[in-house]
Amino acid sequence: MNGRPLQVHRRGRGPALMLLHGFTGSGQGMAGLAESFADRFDVLAPDLPGHGRSPVPAHYCFDAAVSDLLATLAASGHRQACWLGYSMGARLALACAARDPRSARSLVLVGARAGIADPVEREARRQQDEALAARIESTGVEAFIDEWMAQPLFATQRRLGEAFLAAARRERLANAPQELAASLRALGPGAQPPLFDILTQVEAPTLLVAGQLDEKFVAAAHDLARRLPRAEVCEIAGAGHAAHLERPDAFLAAAREFLRRSPAPAKSVATNQVQETAS
Repeated sequence: MNGRPLQVHRRGRGPALMLLHGFTGSGQGMAGLAESFADRFDVLAPDLPGHGRSPVPAHYCFDAAVSDLLATLAASGHRQACWLGYSMGARLALACAARDPRSARSLVLVGARAGIADPVEREARRQQDEALAARIESTGVEAFIDEWMAQPLFATQRRLGEAFLAAARRERLANAPQELAASLRALGPGAQPPLFDILTQVEAPTLLVAGQLDEKFVAAAHDLARRLPRAEVCEIAGAGHAAHLERPDAFLAAAREFLRRSPAPAKSVATNQVQETAS
């Protein structure tokens, strides 16, 4: 399947780092993280389909998004990249590495899953995502974003303060309701083909990051580590689902150290717990 390059925000010089945001985010919203890596990498932060300046074409699907991301990498002049993805972006980065192992030098995945293995559970999630997409279209972005950010999954971000939450809300409100709905229908966990049967094709060293307060995704990280050929887990203390936002210093230290030693072999199923630092 031939892909089409996505709109991309770019900074820095060096080997490529593909930086993939989560649902309701944007490439521009990853600017702070991009700046942290621009001293070593040519950082490519695409607007994922349905976000920012990348619309969702008609009859779109998860596999088409994978093709588009690989086309985005090729259009940048790079054949291979380190991939750093968060949540939806982590699922897509892992799929790119499984589809085209040569495209991935290494992977840093925050809040990653390989899809939903059970077809009954996957269909139930698809129906939930469809209902949510319909609500986005009917109520608009503002009401949806307030509902989205009120989920228990994001409760730990409230500690970051009103200024942080207001800025995150403004970023999400920049997305169009029809595009977010289309993205959810095409790229949501219920629409994603599960990757479990092809995880052994992922040749790149992989760092699976999860905030210790996000128990569901800590378990998912350890499950993935057992399935991937060259994976290790990094649990970040005092963080929830968005560990890179909630404990940025701890996350950057772990990610930089991992990328520095990649592509040296990663320890299989090792766990590195990043503890709280004294304030």
